[in-house]
Amino acid sequence: MFLRARRGLSILFAGLLAAVVVSATAAHAQTPAFQTPVANAILLDFDSRSVLFEKAADQLVSPASLAKLMTAEIVFHELQEGRLTLERTFTVSENAWRRGGAPAGGSAMFAVVRSQIRLEDLLRGLIIMSGNDAAITIAEGIAGTEENFAGLMTRRAAELGFDKMTFKNAWGKFDPEQKVTVRQLALLAEHIIRTYPDYYHYFGEKEFTWNKIRQQNRNPLLFMDIGADGLKTGNVEDSGFAIVGSAVENGQRVIVAIVGAKTARERADEARKLLSWGLRTFESRQLFEAGAEVGSASVFGGAKNSVSLVSEAPVKVLVPRGSSERLSAQITYLGPLQAPVVQGAKIAKLRVTRGKVLVLETPLVAGEAIAPGSLPQRALDAGWEVGYGLVSKYVLKK
Repeated sequence: MFLRARRGLSILFAGLLAAVVVSATAAHAQTPAFQTPVANAILLDFDSRSVLFEKAADQLVSPASLAKLMTAEIVFHELQEGRLTLERTFTVSENAWRRGGAPAGGSAMFAVVRSQIRLEDLLRGLIIMSGNDAAITIAEGIAGTEENFAGLMTRRAAELGFDKMTFKNAWGKFDPEQKVTVRQLALLAEHIIRTYPDYYHYFGEKEFTWNKIRQQNRNPLLFMDIGADGLKTGNVEDSGFAIVGSAVENGQRVIVAIVGAKTARERADEARKLLSWGLRTFESRQLFEAGAEVGSASVFGGAKNSVSLVSEAPVKVLVPRGSSERLSAQITYLGPLQAPVVQGAKIAKLRVTRGKVLVLETPLVAGEAIAPGSLPQRALDAGWEVGYGLVSKYVLKK
């Protein structure tokens, strides 16, 4: 299979794509239907990043305590970069104690005001106990104020590609401008698991004792026999009960994100059902090997008029077990590409859909370097580009 991306007139130099059937045989088995009453949900395969199920996955919702996933990601990143250590101590301010600790009446690790706490203990308080006091203490310790830290959270989310995430505090207190999507929450969980194997284990610890108060992990999935090993729950009146969780069975890991359950019981039941359904229903199928040429893109002003598009990693999707359900693939990129083109540069994306569901989006890189062409070639390409632009503007105007 080889995909050729073509330029379309509907969006001037903004979207280039082709669609083909990836697999189709005589069998027409359909994905077993899954229904859930929760408002927003997604199920993601970890290895392939295939979407197995989604419901209103791109709708903006309030994250509640799921915001603490981004708080934890920033801490993990700082630890990995060597700017923090687990032994570093942070001071519990009166603000953190009053707004997030025992006086506030919410989830807390019961940190004592003006005490010094090791970062590792604060991490356990943040992740296991969902401590609001731990989150505020971390935020103030890293960025000076929680407001500064919330800005850091939003910038870090954008850096990771989560452009629909906006944070206004570190612990999930309701704010009308603090918004996420369940799709990007699941992808954030995937990033944490993949990038920070040395720290992910905190999400699977079932209890933690601080200030002589023993608390169990608030994630109900950890206490079910389904292979769950993290991540986090949340609840806010605006969006209802929420959870991001992950489970592993026979080497396959899936990630669920749910927002909008009506009760804690419904949240736990629906997350468990989705995880179990994903693990027993789907199997992996490889579409392209690592380094395989997937398609090509047009190049203007180059020694060649096209560049090969390659996937750096194997391209895999999950499909229903025993079926040959049809998948459609598209290559998209911003264009026109101008020479020179650097080999290995990320210049396109491969999008694979199953019906109306986007099951995979993965980057494609230039498989070769394209040097600038001769002067006559560049002049010819420039003339073609101007002519194409005039036609495109006319068509769009009409």
